[in-house]
Amino acid sequence: MNEDTIHDVIMVGAGPSALAAAVYTTREDIETILFEKGAIGGLAAITDQVDNYPGFAEGVAGLKLAEQLEKQAERFGAKIELGSVDKIEDHGEYKLLHTSDGPFKAKAVLIATGSDYKKMNVPGEEEYYGRGVHYCATCDGAFYRDKRLAVVGGGNSAVQEAIFLTRFTSHIDLLVRSTIRASDVLKKELQRMVDEGKITVHLATTVDEIVAVDKKVTHVAVHQDGQPVNVEVDGVFVFIGLSPNTAFLEGSGVELDELGLIKTDIELHTSVRGIFASGDVRSGATMQIASAVGEGATAALKIREYLEQPKE
Repeated sequence: MNEDTIHDVIMVGAGPSALAAAVYTTREDIETILFEKGAIGGLAAITDQVDNYPGFAEGVAGLKLAEQLEKQAERFGAKIELGSVDKIEDHGEYKLLHTSDGPFKAKAVLIATGSDYKKMNVPGEEEYYGRGVHYCATCDGAFYRDKRLAVVGGGNSAVQEAIFLTRFTSHIDLLVRSTIRASDVLKKELQRMVDEGKITVHLATTVDEIVAVDKKVTHVAVHQDGQPVNVEVDGVFVFIGLSPNTAFLEGSGVELDELGLIKTDIELHTSVRGIFASGDVRSGATMQIASAVGEGATAALKIREYLEQPKE
């Protein structure tokens, strides 16, 4: 790649928001490159079933939705690079992106890096990641057929993934720090699983440590109602929320809120001229695939307007 080439737009991330934006930019002959360091399709790609995306009356598998978005963007000419963007510098007429593939210049940038799963930061969590500790039920649930699992969390994701995991496991212990915060629909389904003996809910429970013997997870040490308890399991799935992927923006001038999400104006412009943000990484986002896609389309239109403006 010629280091002097200034591309029209580079999008950081290739989740639903960026892929939707790329469909719009490329259809208008705006040269578009996307950088993705993880899974194309983002968290949507590792979601078992998406039931609230418009146009799919029976729901759609998250991976299938992600694949269709990818194919659609590439059909119009979007180029997807598997690599990371580690730093962005503002040079006025262009932005300099330091990537794992070297430096890239762009007239405009869309940041749509989404969020990643929060960690508990307890002993054993990092040590046994991928070997007893997981953050994706659809990716790793099948490894625990007829095994006993702990699922940590009390929100929509934790309850939904616990329900999904019942198709593999012999039993699930749902470890909830305070109370169940899931939607009423999920609460009813959870209660059905409890009544059938597939899930046991442990409220007022905090995880202290994930314990293994001979590198195999054997139990979770918790405090339940203030008392130390060991919950015997073969694996642990953690769903305690999301953390925005914005660490690479340090020193870029892009303003973040107190949660680390990117602040934008009504046109999805950040505090740096020529840099836009959309989707789950944006402050005020609703954390829904449908809205992320809509924001991606809006960002693309605003990027087109920006590129058409006469430069001073």
